[in-house]
Amino acid sequence: MEEKWKYFLQQFEMYLRLERALAENSITAYTADIQKLAIFLQRQKISPLTTTPTHIHEFLAALHHVGMKATSQARILSALRTFYQFLLTAHHIAEDPTQLIESPQLGRYLPSVLSVHQIESMFKAIDLSTPNGIRNRAMVETLYSSGVRVSELTALKLSHVYFEEGFLRVIGKGNKERLVPIGAVALKYIKRYIEEVRSQMNIQMGHLDCLFLNQRGKMLTRVMIFLIIKALAKKAQVDMDVGPHVFRHSFATHLVEGGADLRAVQEMLGHCSITTTEIYTHLDRNYLKQIIQDYHPRSMSNTENKHKSIK
Repeated sequence: MEEKWKYFLQQFEMYLRLERALAENSITAYTADIQKLAIFLQRQKISPLTTTPTHIHEFLAALHHVGMKATSQARILSALRTFYQFLLTAHHIAEDPTQLIESPQLGRYLPSVLSVHQIESMFKAIDLSTPNGIRNRAMVETLYSSGVRVSELTALKLSHVYFEEGFLRVIGKGNKERLVPIGAVALKYIKRYIEEVRSQMNIQMGHLDCLFLNQRGKMLTRVMIFLIIKALAKKAQVDMDVGPHVFRHSFATHLVEGGADLRAVQEMLGHCSITTTEIYTHLDRNYLKQIIQDYHPRSMSNTENKHKSIK
């Protein structure tokens, strides 16, 4: 039974890599989710070819029972659908057991967003007298100025930074490429990093075109960037959980609040659907606060105005 799962997982991985042309991170995530199902069904001696909708329901119920969030359950179910669609297309099975399975109901949450003041405080907390500080300033400026994902930042190539045009060539999910505009300030720090730090490094083979490197001359990992940003937020006394994705949320939110066209923001973020981008259309919280102060009968400013009018 274990051999069957191993064989079809290998075939699925080849399909994702060769036919779907997915990035390695995506392939790893897909296969990890299918392995969870494999472990669950192997205990019952059920192969991928004999899986029924009942088995899928039982698996999802088990995930819910151990406290897995609905968003994670939905992601795993999406991976299962891709896996069984692959088996169906390859004529290994006659019916897709996930076809009639409904996705968990997901709440719609506002993303965490940094204020401009908080972002500036993080910039100022970076020690520009050190090589790592110059690199980190260039990275954080890039995250906020372009809205790229952390995986896109780590994969960013030196040859994909177009200084004259003010654009980055970004390779996103599914190896889809897009051109993203980047501000002059971010480009200034990238140029400084290249000239003062990167040019002095002993860069390892295979990493010669990687833009942001660690001290050993290799491409930075996503984990390393997470740790750098968390340490920076703590140093700047930013009282919230800050990761690279918060800069992406802040980039999009500040653009939309400033009046940017939603379609343009969608293009820059690399969202396939406009509905994903619409989460950033939540109103400016300062504006909402001002509305309350100006128009609510129990607000301070309104109460004072009423007293003045009575006098």
